[in-house]
Amino acid sequence: MSIQESQPSEPVYVVDGARSPFIKAGDRPGPFHAGDLAAQTGAALLLRQPFNAEEIDEVILGNTMAGPEEANIGRVAALRMGCGEATPGYTVHRNCASGMQALDNAAASIADGRSDLILAGGVEAMSHAPVLLREDMLNWLADWRNADSPLEKIKLIPEFETQYVQPVIGLLRGLTDPIVGLNMGQTTEKEAEHFGVSRRSMDEYAALSQQRLAHADGAGYFKEERTSLYSPDGTFFDKDNGMRPDTTAESLARLKPAFDPFGSVTAGNSSQITDGACWLLLASEQGLKKHGLTPIARLAHTAWAALDPSMMGLGVTLSSTAILKQRGWGLDDIDYWEINEAFAGQVLACLNAWADDAYCREQLGLEQALGELDMTRLNVDGGAIGLGHPIGASGARIVLHLIHVLRRHQTRRGIASLCIGGGQGGAMLVENIES
Repeated sequence: MSIQESQPSEPVYVVDGARSPFIKAGDRPGPFHAGDLAAQTGAALLLRQPFNAEEIDEVILGNTMAGPEEANIGRVAALRMGCGEATPGYTVHRNCASGMQALDNAAASIADGRSDLILAGGVEAMSHAPVLLREDMLNWLADWRNADSPLEKIKLIPEFETQYVQPVIGLLRGLTDPIVGLNMGQTTEKEAEHFGVSRRSMDEYAALSQQRLAHADGAGYFKEERTSLYSPDGTFFDKDNGMRPDTTAESLARLKPAFDPFGSVTAGNSSQITDGACWLLLASEQGLKKHGLTPIARLAHTAWAALDPSMMGLGVTLSSTAILKQRGWGLDDIDYWEINEAFAGQVLACLNAWADDAYCREQLGLEQALGELDMTRLNVDGGAIGLGHPIGASGARIVLHLIHVLRRHQTRRGIASLCIGGGQGGAMLVENIES
């Protein structure tokens, strides 16, 4: 286990933020490439600011699967949003926490005095994940290109095998850990078995998440954070389309296991494959004064953890506990929590781990269990089970939404945390300026 922590030496403020509607992937590429999502969402956010886009010091964007025309998508998005040729832009990649990593990089730049105004966030168009050629096919094509005559090319035809054209699905490869050979769903099965998380409890949690999400959407809680999009064919998008408000534990119980024929993780109690983008505008005190901005929150502390990739979902407990330990807090000292719902079983395994004396002593360095996290403080408006988990965007999305939850309830502090494929975890402490 390894922990890295950072507390900005100077205040880092959140001024504003916006996310796109989260669009569930279908059986073909969605209406937006990642660059479209990032540029439209960011442009809408910048248009409501009292400064010109060219005055931003830096653009940082988290992303894991940019298309071939979007190399360094952070810079591409910066230019397309009108930030100008003189505004640097770059891309960060930390799997599921790429969006949170962008915020952490921005906070460090502001705290170090290098920047006063940064646009940071994340984006993923998972429906556009690359489909690759097999290495056998690439070798055959290389021989074809190097053939000196039509006769030599004809001789290569019998060597071609139909299996060469079998595609390699980039998304499936990306969601499978190359070290332990398990996909993310299989790691959740392992965590659930270890901490006694039942299929019934997974389905009950997933149903609750969907119901909370539907209530929040109906109550207008997402209006401040969610912008709208127009696809190239003119279709208007202003809603998250993965919500299933009629979901019940009983309906979910009828679904077959998705990753292990004898397992408990199903499509219904897992996050959805989704396209989406999210940006936050961060500023220093100098940036606030220069541009006449009013902050809504402060990024106070970030922690990163690493652990066994086969138990990657527990990265939440390691990274979040690092913040709690450093400040001498318990679970109840945090007003609200946003834990990304990669899988219902993964979230519940983390809660059970915090309540387990042996785990807390052996893995978290505590004298005893932290206790039970109050479910009325956790993901109060639902999460990725209904919204979806666009890998590069989720880390920024949970921070932005946590800010709005704290402001709505007039409470002081919250932690946003998520597990990270490859055996890592990230957590960010957010403080409400108005509390």
